[in-house]
Formats: sequence, C-alpha cells, structure tokens
Amino acid sequence: MNYVTTKDGTRIFYKDRGTGMPVVFSHGWPLDADAWDAQMLYLLHRGYRVVAHDRRGHGRSDLPATGHDMDTYADDLAALLEELNLKDVMLVGHSTGGGEVARYIGRHGTKRVSKVALISAIPPLMLKTAGNPGGLPVSVFDEIRHSTMYDRSQFFKELALRFYGYNRPGADIKQGVIDSFWGIGMLGDIHAEYECIKAFSETDLTEDLKRFNVPSLLIHGDDDQIVPIAQSALLAAKLVKNSTLKIYPGAPHGLCTTLAEAVNADLLAFLAD
Repeated sequence: MNYVTTKDGTRIFYKDRGTGMPVVFSHGWPLDADAWDAQMLYLLHRGYRVVAHDRRGHGRSDLPATGHDMDTYADDLAALLEELNLKDVMLVGHSTGGGEVARYIGRHGTKRVSKVALISAIPPLMLKTAGNPGGLPVSVFDEIRHSTMYDRSQFFKELALRFYGYNRPGADIKQGVIDSFWGIGMLGDIHAEYECIKAFSETDLTEDLKRFNVPSLLIHGDDDQIVPIAQSALLAAKLVKNSTLKIYPGAPHGLCTTLAEAVNADLLAFLAD
C-alpha cells in the first residue's frame, strides 16, 4: 500500500497508476479515493496517470485527532504532489474535495497545476452568513453533526438517497451504490467525519477561487440536493477566471457515479483541449 507521511506524521493513503499526464483526484465527504474508480479506470485506459488519496481520517489513511480543517487538507494534498514530484497536474475535486483543491491553490499556487476541474463542489461558501445570505443555515449542518454522532449508520443509508438523487420519482435506484456509499462512510473515523462537517460548511473559499489562473471546468447538477448549484457553482464560475461552467440538467450530487460516462467524456475532452 502507498502512503505519504505529512509534516505532522499522518500517513495518507493514495492510489497511483499509469505513466502519462497526471490527474489527481480529491474525494467528497464521507467517501474516499474509491469514489473515483470509474474516472480513474477510464482515464488510465486512455494513457493518463491517475492518483487519488484518502483524506486524513477517511478510508485507509491514518486517524489523527487533529488537522481536520481545510488548510491541513490542502497541505496534505501538497505533500502528496511533492512526494510524487507531480507537475502539469490536472486537479479534480468533488464536493468537499473541490474545497480542498481550491484551498490548495489558495495556499500553494499553481506551479504544479495545469488545469482544474471542480465537480459538485462546495466553493465558495456553503454556510449562510451576513456576507453570504443565500447560503444554508447552520441548523442544516447541526442536524448533520447530530445524525453523524448518534445515528451514523442509518444516516448514511438515508443520505445516499439524496446524494445520488434516488429519492426522485422514477429514479433508477442502484442498491449496490447505496451499499458502497454506506460501507465507505462507515470505514471512516467518526471523529474525522464529524470535524469535517465544519470544514466543508464554514470555510470561505472566495479568495482562493480568485487565485485560479489556469483553465478550469466546473460541473454541477441543477438538482443537487447536497450542494445546491445556486450557492456554489453559479457563484464560483463568476469568481474563477478562464472557467467553463457545465450544468447537467436534473443531475444529483453524486453524478460521478450516476452519470459516470458523461463526466468521463467531459473530463477527457477538457484534458485534451
């Protein structure tokens, strides 16, 4: 198994396959690198090097008591890129991973980055504040915290329905996808997952988005029940220079799974452009 050790001694697990142009993936909450399997295999077969890590406290990475904040997530990503000496990378972030990618650029710049893709991503800010009146009230995230602490197993089963849009009329429900979401979520450390809720909901990534200076693709479903498009991609597209926004009509938050072929094709076209 592959690990990179961060400056605080945390071992971060990662997958690394292929030899071509590197594409590095950052996953959403409460998942791990396996959430990217469909994208990684697709791009690997087309000559790209694909890398994905498990965020600290998630999947196969160590379970430290500290560092569950966006700055540390970004620094962990930086440690991975530096350890592998990756250059001309396309960074791809889904949901919380999109925040991790944005904060990475805010803290470390784009010297190793050639392109960015944010998918169903949280930036610029999820929480409703005086400066972000369209955000979600803190009560939404308090409910997530309560459910994670006291009823995590059942909560993840129910969350998967909204995550993948399986609660919509006529949805093609895949029990295997729900089971996988639950299993990966339960593999993560409850403390890390609990603390990550604050990181993904309260971190203001506005200034980080303004630092993007490479071609950027934003993909979002307009039926995202987890990260509503009006408070995320529609705002982010106005902040990111040289960005392209692609809206998937009727698509849910977990569109990398439910619409994997469309996402794969769009990523490949963006890479080749």
